Formats: sequence, C-alpha cells, structure tokens
Amino acid sequence: MASLTKEKEKKSFQALKSPFNYTSVMQSPRLQKVIVSVGVGKVAKDKNRHAVVIDRLAKITGQKAAPRGAKKSIASFKVVQGDTIGYQVTLRGKRMYDFLDRLLNTALPRTKDFRGISPKAIDEMGNLTIGIKEHTIFPETADEELKDVFGFAVTIVTTARNKEESAAFFKELGVPFQKQP
Repeated sequence: MASLTKEKEKKSFQALKSPFNYTSVMQSPRLQKVIVSVGVGKVAKDKNRHAVVIDRLAKITGQKAAPRGAKKSIASFKVVQGDTIGYQVTLRGKRMYDFLDRLLNTALPRTKDFRGISPKAIDEMGNLTIGIKEHTIFPETADEELKDVFGFAVTIVTTARNKEESAAFFKELGVPFQKQP
C-alpha cells in the first residue's frame, strides 16, 4: 500500500471527476484536519494517569495534547464543571499526513482481528470517526507498561459535501473498509 501523501489526495480528483461531475480541482474533497481525542474516564482525579495519557498521546501524534474540561457538573460521577475529563490533539498539514500514514499502514493492520473499518463510520457531513480500543497498536508506545492501556477516537475531517462523496474519497486514499456482502 502506498503511503498517504498530499499528492495522492490531489490525484483523487481524476478518479472522482466523472462520477461526481467535477469541473475544477477545487470541487474535489480534501482532508482538513485529524482530531485525536481521549477520555480519562473513572480515574479523572489520578494525576499519574493524566501524565501517562499526555505522554503517550504526544508520542503517537507528535504533538502535545490539550486538556478538555467538563461542560457540566454531574454529582453522581463526582465531576465538577471545568475538571479535566479528557485530552485532544488536532493535527493539520504534514503531521496529519504522517499520522494517517502510520494509522492506515502500520497501526490498523496490527489490530487483533482487524477486518476493515465499517462504512457506517462515515457521518452525513462526510467525516470518518474510528474508535481504537488500545493505544498499544502504535509502535511508538512502550509495550512493557500494559497496565495503563487506553482507547481513543480518531476523527478525519474532510471538505466532502455528503456521505457518498466522502466514501469514494476515502477509498481513493486507501482507507481499508469492510467488504460488503
């Protein structure tokens, strides 16, 4: 599988030109950003857990994670408004392409029983959200510390106008979708 680059994204215009009646390269979908988000969950008060999540997310994405606070106070979960309940990284440009290349070509094939990404993961606005159960599928993380395994969500935001356009664009980029019966 060829690596995901800006050139591959530009070449997708030729493949998508006739099915979607594009007349200009600017009509073709493009990648805008990739958002990687992690929730720290039940152990929100454990500062060591926060440090581990920040460190490993920085190793995986190549960028420091920004904290995200609670929008509302919830007494049953012992959460006060403003408490840090997760972390998020927004990738653009070269870091975005490097991360997507590692995700699609290295990390996802290392996932146990990986059969492809469900086409239902594309929303109506043309964005793809992938849930990853274990961060250890990335080779950058240390495998010796398996007690602090966490999952995260990767949202790939595009300029596609609808679900069909986005699905065709992701197939051109080489995103491994499940085979439909």
